[in-house]
Amino acid sequence: MVFLNAMIARPGPLARIRRALRRQRVVALIGPRQCGKTTLARQLLPVRSLRYFDLEEPRSLARLAEPMTALEPLRGLVVIDEVQRRPELFPVLRVLADRRPLPARFLVLGSASPDLLRQSSETLAGRLETIVLSGFSLGEVGTKRLDWHWSRGGFPESFLARSEANSQSWRRQFIQTFLERDLPQMGIQIPAPTLLRFWTMVAHYHGGVWNAAEPAGSLGISEPTVRRYLDLLTGAFMVRQLPPWHENLKKRQVKSPKVYLRDSGLLHELLGIRSEAELLSHPKCGASWEGYAVEEVLKATEPDEAYF
Repeated sequence: MVFLNAMIARPGPLARIRRALRRQRVVALIGPRQCGKTTLARQLLPVRSLRYFDLEEPRSLARLAEPMTALEPLRGLVVIDEVQRRPELFPVLRVLADRRPLPARFLVLGSASPDLLRQSSETLAGRLETIVLSGFSLGEVGTKRLDWHWSRGGFPESFLARSEANSQSWRRQFIQTFLERDLPQMGIQIPAPTLLRFWTMVAHYHGGVWNAAEPAGSLGISEPTVRRYLDLLTGAFMVRQLPPWHENLKKRQVKSPKVYLRDSGLLHELLGIRSEAELLSHPKCGASWEGYAVEEVLKATEPDEAYF
């Protein structure tokens, strides 16, 4: 089975983006790197359009050397990809979004970054709607590919790889690049080997109630530091913390959450699982399936809050 050249439609996210653009002046599409944000944006506006800015591309950077001069004359939909590379654009977008009548609406794409989320929410308060995108859902790939989807995860290049070896290679490279390039670009200065060890520990906790004392002791760091590491991976959409339900809100805040890696393919890579047979015989098989089911339910229902 080869899906490399297949075009998997994503009508749900596209519809959400279009609805948001009708409601708001600025829409932020955020999520982990290579989850399909740019592909969706290019279905709304061709990349060759003068209203499309890719901030990893030198010509777009040059055009935005004077952002007000470049953006003010534009009409219709304007897309700015990798916006986290130019956070100084947010005050400009606020000015442009306040024009009456409104000649342009802005779709900004960015990888998860605490600074990006903080700056965008502060600068564009009341003008911004945020949509979080993950990889392919089961509804998008079809239930006939359930085993494939569970094993490889939802990142497009992992799911669509020509072979299992290629999928595993892509996931290894993703993890390395995320730790060595993406996190430092977000301003997170933690040694990559330390965070890899921590991420692997979280993988072994997958589906269980979090206990900060054990990884803190193993890494030789404090429990508050371990909590900060977990929050960083959560903010980058690599980990989900599912809090416990309790009628008393104070008790709910005190009790420990369950932790899950949000992408099953990355979980299997960090656990060293190399095949479906290895997955089905692995001690974390049940926890892996539980996390996969949790993610698919949350993608399908999009609740405001979720608890275990």
